[in-house]
Amino acid sequence: MRAKGFRQSTQRGVALVMVLVLLLVVTLLGLASMRGVLLEERMSAALYDRSLMFQAAEAALREGEAVAADSRRGDYTATCGAGLCDVPNPDGADDWVDRWHQAAPPYVAAATVKSGDLEVQPEYFIEYIGLYPNWVGCDRSEPMQVGCMGPRYRVTARARAAGRSEVMLQSSFTSPE
Repeated sequence: MRAKGFRQSTQRGVALVMVLVLLLVVTLLGLASMRGVLLEERMSAALYDRSLMFQAAEAALREGEAVAADSRRGDYTATCGAGLCDVPNPDGADDWVDRWHQAAPPYVAAATVKSGDLEVQPEYFIEYIGLYPNWVGCDRSEPMQVGCMGPRYRVTARARAAGRSEVMLQSSFTSPE
């Protein structure tokens, strides 16, 4: 016997369907946000690797500049012995472009850079460019001032983490005589 004022329920599971649709929408939003987070994580890891490679290449560049400052023109050979190279060919392509892809010498290993699980061995080589004025117009004065002309070097440094990041830096360096 039914109580007075109560009717038989006419609901047919509409609430269940609505909850399942809402659950599906929330799941899709969660998956989309996870994909975005993973992409941001990869981007930050690539930025970290590039930053570390830049720092390693810069350290190698400074080390090469120190070697150039200590060397004299007589130490250079036409075959880039020990990372010290002769005057580049002005008619040909830049030597550093070809040397960038070489795994073997003329590159000289610089101090190792390590951060976490990443260990990098940056490299450098030095090219003697010739004698150039150390300040504007000094070579036009009569008599030429002491210290006017100085040797100019191009130092090329690279740092690579296989499959992760590569950085190459160059500087034009004048060594005091």
